[in-house]
Amino acid sequence: MKEVELTDPYTIPYRGIYAVCDENNEYAEIIEHTNCYSGAAWSRFHYARSPLVQKARAVGNMSRYLVKVDVCDLTLKPSVAAAGIESVVVDGDEVSITYAGLGGGGVGATKCRAFAQGVLRYDVGDSGGGKAAKGTIVVPRRQRVLIGIDDTDTKEEGATWSMTHNIATALNSNESVYLSHSLVQLFPVSAKTQNCVSTVLEFGCVSEEAKEELLEDLKNALLKYSVSEETGMVALSSFDASHMEEYSTMCRSGELTKDIAMEHAQKNGVEIWLDGNGVIGALASLAWFARPDESIDLEAKL
Repeated sequence: MKEVELTDPYTIPYRGIYAVCDENNEYAEIIEHTNCYSGAAWSRFHYARSPLVQKARAVGNMSRYLVKVDVCDLTLKPSVAAAGIESVVVDGDEVSITYAGLGGGGVGATKCRAFAQGVLRYDVGDSGGGKAAKGTIVVPRRQRVLIGIDDTDTKEEGATWSMTHNIATALNSNESVYLSHSLVQLFPVSAKTQNCVSTVLEFGCVSEEAKEELLEDLKNALLKYSVSEETGMVALSSFDASHMEEYSTMCRSGELTKDIAMEHAQKNGVEIWLDGNGVIGALASLAWFARPDESIDLEAKL
């Protein structure tokens, strides 16, 4: 018989909480990496009703909240609107997020989030039982960095999706956190190795220096492990990649040339880090970041 010993039976710390902001600090995406999916599902249901939350969704075991940077008044109601996000404030290179909740929702709003990886400071009140509770966490302000990669394999060996994930996992750090990985189905062109799929990686970087170091390290890893001479690697620092949708649709609908890809990269502010023919598919992957369930379907629309 095994006796259960719990240090804190009512706290399940999140694995990590991150805040990615747009260029003008008008909107942010709060990304919460959970250790308890059902608890996160409960939070998403209730937080989606907060006035600041524009959109709430799950990507794997991460909850992603698109929020307006602002302060609001929350009216909490048991069972119906029992928890929410009360404020999101950007101050220099830090973001303060205030959560509120009733009962168990208050526990989530305070200690569970306060002890997450990536939290710089916190201020929480008592929670649990029948109490209403409030908690504020401070996390680094991050910029979104998207990295498109294609053509790292040959007909004899390799697989882009698995190698890129392993490289991204190895490069994951507090300064450049690895947020998502999507396989993007492309039009089956004649030069494909087999399935004609590219990959987009999403990172949240705390500074330009962290971003440049990440991209250099990722490029060097691709040069080390790729078995193709035509590897393409592109990078885009942008909160929103919607301006890449037109090109992505073209690439998923027919065969394009490298010249067309390079023209669109220049027009849309995309950096070329490795310029093999793989840039054609790498560029098309950018618009599909954090949408892995849709990006694998060639008929899915952006």
